[in-house]
Amino acid sequence: MRSYRRDMTNVEIPGRLAVDELAPHINKAMNALDAASRKTTLEAPLLELVRARASQLNGCAYCVDMHTRDAEKGGEDVRRLYTLPVWRETPFFTARERAALALTEAMTRLSEAPVDDATFAAAADQFGEVELAELVWSITVINAWNRLGATAHPWPLS
Repeated sequence: MRSYRRDMTNVEIPGRLAVDELAPHINKAMNALDAASRKTTLEAPLLELVRARASQLNGCAYCVDMHTRDAEKGGEDVRRLYTLPVWRETPFFTARERAALALTEAMTRLSEAPVDDATFAAAADQFGEVELAELVWSITVINAWNRLGATAHPWPLS
């Protein structure tokens, strides 16, 4: 059997615009909003799944890397992280997680269609009103970060 070794040399992806440095007043407000969105009654592992999935859909490499690593550090099963893009086709996610992921996808893909009543109702069945409001805010915040990262590439992967 042949052994193959991958060239593990990193390719540098250049940044486009240092949005944090060039508009520090907005960056400060965004960081405050992010901090507020993390002070929720929702389970941290669920929020990392939501953040990772939105980041995948938005094509933000920095955020995908950060949130999957954070999820793994928090004890998330890597098999679930590997199958996150196809979560509907696996038995690895609870009804609560499925509702959150479906809402995440619907909110992230607003340009394709509005969030439908069935998706929202499924989330409302799994989350109390306060939790649902916190989830909607959390999805909104990660989508904002994703748009910054995928557009400006301000943060290098390390």
